[in-house]
Amino acid sequence: MAKPTVAVGSLGGTITMTSDTGSGVAPAWGAADLVAQVPGLADVASVSATTLAMLPGASLRYSDIDQALSWARSAVDAGASGAVLVQGTDTLEETSYLLELYWDRPQPLVVTGAMRAPQRAGSDGPANLLAAVATAVDPGARGLGVLVVMNDEIHAASRVCKVDAMAVDAFGSPVFGPLARLVEGSPAWGNHFQRHPPLAGQGDSVADPRVALLTTHLADSGELLTHLVEAEYDGAVIAALGVGHVSSEFANAVSTATERFVVVFASRTGAGSTGWKSYGFAGSEKDLIARGAIPAGWLTPLKARLLLWALVRQRSCRNRIAEEFAARGTLRRS
Repeated sequence: MAKPTVAVGSLGGTITMTSDTGSGVAPAWGAADLVAQVPGLADVASVSATTLAMLPGASLRYSDIDQALSWARSAVDAGASGAVLVQGTDTLEETSYLLELYWDRPQPLVVTGAMRAPQRAGSDGPANLLAAVATAVDPGARGLGVLVVMNDEIHAASRVCKVDAMAVDAFGSPVFGPLARLVEGSPAWGNHFQRHPPLAGQGDSVADPRVALLTTHLADSGELLTHLVEAEYDGAVIAALGVGHVSSEFANAVSTATERFVVVFASRTGAGSTGWKSYGFAGSEKDLIARGAIPAGWLTPLKARLLLWALVRQRSCRNRIAEEFAARGTLRRS
């Protein structure tokens, strides 16, 4: 029986980095180089390799993600069972969610990378790439959208976060955990997940809207949010305290800002949802909602900023934006 086909595309990242001088690694390998370094890969699938870029994750741009999305769509439309995208881990939790917002094929799009460069002892790149390809051909991955595979765990792009700066197990899904684990080379699915429908069209009405992310802190007056209004930004996400709190002074700045653009607030804690009605003091989540701000629910600040960016890019009205956050920021029931 013919093996399934998987398209592997590379944007760069640690998984591709080497150094001849020992002074620090940088992207050097293309997709074909990566594929050639993975023992047993040919036993899992017939793999094609495409180098899309050779960049560290911190240097990726929206145009790179648009290119990767188009490449993955073309690959599965041409018959691939799935697509695997390799990239740097610095921005992986963001790019995978941005892809998830637009991925409109039943075949899985799997994103992976590495925490250790190829020259380091115990490099995790080959194992992660092998696991990603195994996930891409698994029937259980169909219909789940964009998945992140790292350290033999499979995560939903809408939930995954980078939770450690250097460890091999740097990625996790706070609160709800991974969807599956790789056991003897095959996914063992143990966590139910139902994805939200992709956004209708990528949208290109606003080429690159300016949507800021502000993290509030002790004694924050909201001055930076006021500067965003003056600079005519297109939107802002506040990484708020607890379930969605800011100081009373910051709350006044929110009132001014919501007259100019959409303001979303998320929890800066890294796990858990914003509230809606638990607290009622000035600067509480209930107060911010009354001032016109939109709660992000379970979305992290990083993912909330990407969703707002995508919706502003489509010139969505405030009501549409509120509806999308209400849907994507809460848990769906089957």
